[in-house]
Amino acid sequence: MNLPSRLRHLRRLLAAAPLPTLGATNSPNPPSFRLLHPTGTLPPRFHVPVVPARRLFSDHAILPTHLQEERFASISDRIYEAVIKTEAEPNEVTEAALDALGAELTTPLVADVLHRLRYEEKLAFRFFAWASHQDGYSHEPATYNDIIDILSGTRYKSRQFGVLCGVLDHMKRHGTRSVPVEDLLAILRAYTEKHLTHMRKLAKKRRVRMRTPPETDALNVLLDAFCKCGMVKEAEAVFGRVRRKLLGNAETYSMLFFGWCRARDPKKAMKVLEEMIQMKHTPESFTYIAAIDSFCSAGLVSEARELFEFMRTEGSTISSPPPRWMCLVGKLDAAYRVLEEMGKAGFPPDIVTYNCFLKVLCSLRKADDALELCERMIEAHCEPSVHTYNMLMVMFFEMGEAHRALDIWLEMDRRGCKRAIDTYEIMIDGLFDCGKTEEASALLDEVINRDMKLSYKKFDAIMLRLSAVGNLGAIHRLSEHMRRFYNVAMSRRFAITQKKKSIELIQRVVDVCQHTLLE
Repeated sequence: MNLPSRLRHLRRLLAAAPLPTLGATNSPNPPSFRLLHPTGTLPPRFHVPVVPARRLFSDHAILPTHLQEERFASISDRIYEAVIKTEAEPNEVTEAALDALGAELTTPLVADVLHRLRYEEKLAFRFFAWASHQDGYSHEPATYNDIIDILSGTRYKSRQFGVLCGVLDHMKRHGTRSVPVEDLLAILRAYTEKHLTHMRKLAKKRRVRMRTPPETDALNVLLDAFCKCGMVKEAEAVFGRVRRKLLGNAETYSMLFFGWCRARDPKKAMKVLEEMIQMKHTPESFTYIAAIDSFCSAGLVSEARELFEFMRTEGSTISSPPPRWMCLVGKLDAAYRVLEEMGKAGFPPDIVTYNCFLKVLCSLRKADDALELCERMIEAHCEPSVHTYNMLMVMFFEMGEAHRALDIWLEMDRRGCKRAIDTYEIMIDGLFDCGKTEEASALLDEVINRDMKLSYKKFDAIMLRLSAVGNLGAIHRLSEHMRRFYNVAMSRRFAITQKKKSIELIQRVVDVCQHTLLE
């Protein structure tokens, strides 16, 4: 059969009436609109297609995929918020907040939370440690790899958490939740031989006898990592396990002491301090100062006072944090009394102490108290420094009182204090902000005549100010003046570097936004 005849045969088949069916028998409807089901009979039941399900949370409750994804995202959000909100609190508070959620952990859920905490390595490790103690869950090797990558993402992190990463790697390879003491000592020994040999070489070069074995330095790195993550109890437990075979030094006890201070537990901190003294380790002045700083910042002023008294009786050098933090918490009279007691005890406050005190007053914009402190400085025969006058001028410009800033400028002449380039930069910026462009330009001419070198960032900012007011003459003079101090090629390289940094920052923000939208 040739092609034309095949086409004619196909047309006849299409034009022919359809075969009678059960739905078309005795039906008044035309064949093209026949009923799908016979009259009087029910249609077959429509079955909903089975939606694939994934077991993310429980073996007893299986939800459809889209509901599981919504529940997964909700629990991940709640865990992330609980960890972030308790960032400044001790680890016990974070664990209590996570326990209150009652979330049933799975490997995908833990991986998602760790990914969201990848830029907060300390919080990520807190969550990782809490998850490892939950019933019905154990970390997979991939989860160990994730936390190790987070803790060693940069060179600084790898130095800070290097020993901790070695411990986690050992736990991953052996499938255990703890490390035996002998294995821990081997990890410390290997880390010391690889990264801390320079400390022993320096001691040998200076002929200093080290009373502790080399592994103690690696132990201090490990304890420091725990304490910085707010896990002081875990750090103390690790030290308790190895102290029979590995002696600690003064740095070891100082880390534990400062860790309890940051955790706002003065009793345990003082217990560590007493044990430190019993072991004949002399606490450094920085240890006391850091502890007082932490107590005062947490509002524990009475505890800070007791530690300050203990510090005085031990004969340590007193420095600036006690009056500074008393001023910050609003106890000005107590801060003044501390300054007086320092003088009576034979430790008169110096310019650094007064400037730390003044910095807090200026940040709180307490102008009268700041000026009163300056008068006390002069009465105590402590001459104000350039930094003192600079802080006062910045405070008055921020308060919108340019005339008082000018009085401080003139006071420098009366007191015979030589102005630095920072002083000129502060005054020029303040005059531009107040709209006094002529005075600012005149002061800029003085900088040029004195052959003073502006910082590059300040030079760029002043050029923008002059461009805004259209002072082409000042732009030309300042450009010619600064050409002698800065290389054009180096300036171009600086501009390119700043541009690259801004592009990287923008890209990082875009990545975070995309990740947030995808979640």
